[in-house]
Amino acid sequence: MKPALALMAALLCAPLCAQELQLAGILGAKALLVAGSGAPRAVAAGESFAGARVLSVGRDEVLIEAGGQRRQLRLGQAPVSIGERSAPGRRLVLQADAGGHFTDEGSINGRPVRFMVDTGATTVALGRAEAERLGIRVQAGEPVRMHTANGTATGWRVRLDSVRIGPLQQSGVVAIVVQQPMPYVLLGNSFLKPYEMARKGSELTLLQR
Repeated sequence: MKPALALMAALLCAPLCAQELQLAGILGAKALLVAGSGAPRAVAAGESFAGARVLSVGRDEVLIEAGGQRRQLRLGQAPVSIGERSAPGRRLVLQADAGGHFTDEGSINGRPVRFMVDTGATTVALGRAEAERLGIRVQAGEPVRMHTANGTATGWRVRLDSVRIGPLQQSGVVAIVVQQPMPYVLLGNSFLKPYEMARKGSELTLLQR
């Protein structure tokens, strides 16, 4: 495996599960959002919070997008659940390439990427240059130190608004951005965990539980 891919050997992080999001108030052009039992945060149109992107802010409502779906939050309304996994029963079949790797086209935050499935990686991982191309605010992520075969490296833990490969999609997926360029976006267990995986010959099937 290439040195850049070997960085994933020591990554530790759990995937983000579905959570509740509520509109607590309107502050000028910003929506005051609360995720679960966390603290309120003022979010403007075009910004993201807890796996949801704010599309517009009205007088007493806000339009968000999460998991590829648009939802409207209103003041006084009960919290809504976001970050759900793909619908049960969805299936993706991948074919191994000449090197025995399972790769496929997909998207992150609606922009095209090429994934490589890596069941040994605990999170989705991508290089910094790719992250910046996708519009991910790397410096806003949580810095992490990783011990690899090549020494100690620095990365950033971020959450991706949406990750899609074939019919499978999730929102609020934990990922690690590494400084080094990577030939693929590694599709690790922060995305793969909800799926049953079965390999038969050159085929790998991912089935939503």
